[in-house]
Amino acid sequence: MIAATKRYAGGLAVLALALGLAIPQRVIGQEPALKPSDANLLERIVKNGLRYLETEGQAADGTFTARAGSGLTALAVTAMLRNGLAIDHPAVAKGLKALEGFVQPDGGIYGGGRLKNYETCVAILCLSEANPDGRYNETINRAKAFLVGNQYGGGQTRDPADPWYGGVGYGEGGRPDLSNTGYLIEALKAAEAGPNDPAIQRALLFVSRCQNLDSQQNNTRFAALVKDGGFYYDIPLEDIDPQQSPERFTENGGLRSYGSMTYTGLKSMIFAGLTKDDPRVKAAVEWITNYYATDKNPGMGTAGLYYYYHTFGAALNAAGIDELTDAQGQKHDWRGELIEALARQQQPDGSWANENRRWFENDKNLATSFALMALSYCRPAGTAP
Repeated sequence: MIAATKRYAGGLAVLALALGLAIPQRVIGQEPALKPSDANLLERIVKNGLRYLETEGQAADGTFTARAGSGLTALAVTAMLRNGLAIDHPAVAKGLKALEGFVQPDGGIYGGGRLKNYETCVAILCLSEANPDGRYNETINRAKAFLVGNQYGGGQTRDPADPWYGGVGYGEGGRPDLSNTGYLIEALKAAEAGPNDPAIQRALLFVSRCQNLDSQQNNTRFAALVKDGGFYYDIPLEDIDPQQSPERFTENGGLRSYGSMTYTGLKSMIFAGLTKDDPRVKAAVEWITNYYATDKNPGMGTAGLYYYYHTFGAALNAAGIDELTDAQGQKHDWRGELIEALARQQQPDGSWANENRRWFENDKNLATSFALMALSYCRPAGTAP
């Protein structure tokens, strides 16, 4: 039976990451406790955020921002479930019923056609959380087959040497990117695919090629240009003048690393079975210690800030990291700092929204869902919402 995946708690504690980077190793069975002040603040802002989704964000038909497809409905319901609302809670039940209406004959779960892979991935995450009794087994399995069929090297014939091999994009046959490929790995894991699943291992190859690291797995022309261990969004096949896109390219034509993609890369590698001794993991964690931040998406400023918070929490939780030391030698309790950052940004109505409109984060339902999902990782494993 495909079971609910509660915050991937316990993730891969094998990565309890002493890594020589002042990251203490977690003692198995001794989960860290939040300071009482952080725990109280967490409960208050989560309660207010959930109330916003229930009373303001959800439409009468159970959807959330339906004009954007099914994705926001899936994210909002996932945020509710991961923060303790039951499957039969009225807002959750309505949201699940609405999401079921997006199931397509081809097995995908989407509204329009442009975001088929993305919407199906986040739908799998949602339905897996709501599946303790196996009611969504068939739907999840068909959605999984749909995604694998759209993967470069899955249903499509591709040479493993192709830089795009193993990746997926927003829709069928489009340019693959690290964000959607990260969602693919997470969705496959939620559908109980193990790290050695062929689709996950194909995706891992694409993820590795999105890292600024000259590794055995990275055969792209960008591998040795920016050796900081961080991750970037996609792999261009065409030649682009770096001067025409300085936000994306370095002066020597390398691709700039940034925060949300680096945390996505780390999380994806962990879910694909890499351990703390793998050079790719070591390099990613070193980038994180060098650019640690809870007030911005490093390398992107406020753009994609709430998606960053979600990947930040998911990756550090999955890696078993409870405290880390930044490049200046300052120690960080990331859970407490993330709670405080999101508390400062919460609006009076309980929602979150990004003034930076890039990637649609000015939409309250999207930003609030990402914020609540990020906060779900702030509860140490085994503690109830």
